[in-house]
Amino acid sequence: MMPERPNDVYYACQRCANCCRWPGEVVLTEEDTLRIAAHLGLSPYEFVARHTALRRNRQGLTLLAREDGSCEFLDGIDCRIQAAKPEQCRGFPNEWRFPGWRELCEAVEVRLVPSKEAR
Repeated sequence: MMPERPNDVYYACQRCANCCRWPGEVVLTEEDTLRIAAHLGLSPYEFVARHTALRRNRQGLTLLAREDGSCEFLDGIDCRIQAAKPEQCRGFPNEWRFPGWRELCEAVEVRLVPSKEAR
């Protein structure tokens, strides 16, 4: 999602997948669960049973992670559920960021130039 104000900065993802290797929880909404399950050809129940865990705060579900903290759907630098990835993944780094993200993320900063109509 692009910022609405013309002088804002937008970070263009370079698909480095470093954010997918960062340990932490990928919080799933109900819509995420349904979308990913359909993408994988699973029922929502099967998807939840195979690919999710209860969050540490017990307030919903998170995607499973590998022992090294990376997302289980990461394949090299490709996301196996790219077309259906969770909203949390879609929003990084423009809608939310974790501490130290800039040291890890290869996203390119793009300064948005106001259109003639906005001036």
